[in-house]
Amino acid sequence: MTATLVSARLAALRQHMLQHGIAACLIPSSDPHLSEYLPGYWQGRRWLSGFHGSVGTLIVTRDFAGLWADSRYWVQAEAELAGSEIQLMKIQTVASPLHLEWLAANLASGDVLAVDGDVLGLAAARALQTALDKAGATLRTDADPLAAIWAERPALPAAAVYEHLPPFASTPRRDKLAAVRAAMQQHGADAHFISTLDDIAWLFNLRGADVNYNPVFIAHALLRHDGATLFVGAGKIDAALAATLAADGITVADYHAAKPALAALPAGSHLLLDPRRITLGLRQAVADGVQVVEAINPSTLQKSRKTADEVAHVREAMAQDGAALAEFFAWFEANVGRSRITELTIDEEITASRARRPGFVCPSFATIAGFNANGALPHYRATEDSHSDIAGDGLLLIDSGGQYHGGTTDITRVLAVGTPSDAQKHDFTLVLKGMIQLSLAHFPQGTLSPMLDALARAPIWQANIDFGHGVGHGVGYFLNVHEGPQSISRAIPEPHMAMEAGMITSNEPGIYRPGRWGVRIENLLLNVDAGSSEFGDFLRFETLTLCPIDTRCILPSLLTPAELAWLNAYHTEVLTRVSPLVSGDALAWLQQATRPL
Repeated sequence: MTATLVSARLAALRQHMLQHGIAACLIPSSDPHLSEYLPGYWQGRRWLSGFHGSVGTLIVTRDFAGLWADSRYWVQAEAELAGSEIQLMKIQTVASPLHLEWLAANLASGDVLAVDGDVLGLAAARALQTALDKAGATLRTDADPLAAIWAERPALPAAAVYEHLPPFASTPRRDKLAAVRAAMQQHGADAHFISTLDDIAWLFNLRGADVNYNPVFIAHALLRHDGATLFVGAGKIDAALAATLAADGITVADYHAAKPALAALPAGSHLLLDPRRITLGLRQAVADGVQVVEAINPSTLQKSRKTADEVAHVREAMAQDGAALAEFFAWFEANVGRSRITELTIDEEITASRARRPGFVCPSFATIAGFNANGALPHYRATEDSHSDIAGDGLLLIDSGGQYHGGTTDITRVLAVGTPSDAQKHDFTLVLKGMIQLSLAHFPQGTLSPMLDALARAPIWQANIDFGHGVGHGVGYFLNVHEGPQSISRAIPEPHMAMEAGMITSNEPGIYRPGRWGVRIENLLLNVDAGSSEFGDFLRFETLTLCPIDTRCILPSLLTPAELAWLNAYHTEVLTRVSPLVSGDALAWLQQATRPL
């Protein structure tokens, strides 16, 4: 997008604001399902600002426009906003309330702030209302401010919904529905409304293709003790699948019938809602006579704890993913410095390698391949207009993943290209030490996941270095690559973030030196039983990811004996598990890359 186009769109929005008595508009990065990755129809913040990051909040007044983004996106936002009037408002974390503080300080009494209530989270709306009350301003949420000016808005996605079938879907939907209904009963609820797409996909053993990289579909669901209604776009569920769902007591209704269904709930009924996973617009549809019970979606907790059967499939998916990566890295080492390879080539080749593996469906997110300075951007993405060749000396950071019928993968590796410097090796080794320290963690069951964040940061902090993103996020089972409720990060700990057996979480500390290089090393970890004592039950981590770590980037003198032992044992496991699945150049590369230090 050009600055001229951004200015024209802002002018159109301001004209609309003037006509309707609106002093400010807030455009979140959100949809009616509070998704992380949005279908084009709800990419309003990107359309208006030209900023392509996945997270950011845009505020437009009659004489100001500002984009609030956290440190992962600062360099990207500065580049994409350059030349426009939109100011980058830097925040440290995605949860920062600075845009609320700005509104409280800059809006006057009687001013109206407009935001589409259908894409504004209920919890976010409450915080926003508190900020506006301080200013004496009014919140208007009854309309989408972009509807009048976005003439060529994309249509809602129309991809078909399909079943996630056995053996990969090892728990029948009837059993999942029964478990959620049991939780409803504990809350005293006779109805439960769900909007989060991965919860719905998991609960009904269905998958789709409405959101890039995440096998979910646009839908809402209303559960009762005697049945359930799935609200989904017309034609997305065929007659045969509808009949299968009907046999489990599930009725299919039109997507736009969700609000009326909420409004039709009888007075005196008790409705379970998750205030962090539902929008203000949907909450406002509930009649006053309905008693609302607020708690985390039971499905969010249940799907985070993978069953033994699911874990077995994930282990196999990890081995296949490791084999695909071995083939890719063998190709890379054979061709780097001999033929032209760009950051775009990395994405093409790594996806092609995964596509040759059984059960592969699609990438789990857009591949990040950043050489030297580009690796310092945690959410960098090469494009046809802006990318680098892989040539000369330095570090290549590759963050990629795959969706398989039996699991979701997410891995980051940093490779030596030519001869990395001692400073680059020093950073790499510090990150490796942090990753190993978390991998070795042993902790009580129920430990709040944010409490583990410092374990991975400690070796990096000792060098007076830090990084802006969290250490780890939950990962779904052939679902979203980012999944809650656990988060190994600086998030404020809450009870629902407790670590339980069966959870899969990433482990990805990093060091980023803007304009020079970046290092991030990422494996996925599984919470497994570590025994019991008089002090309770304990957990440890099993490393699921199976791919060598580039020992050419390590300064062995910085590793403790325990860290070196972990690395060598890990490489032995990688060789044992992956070598039966590869041959030729890939096997030779794997054998070389897993040699002990």
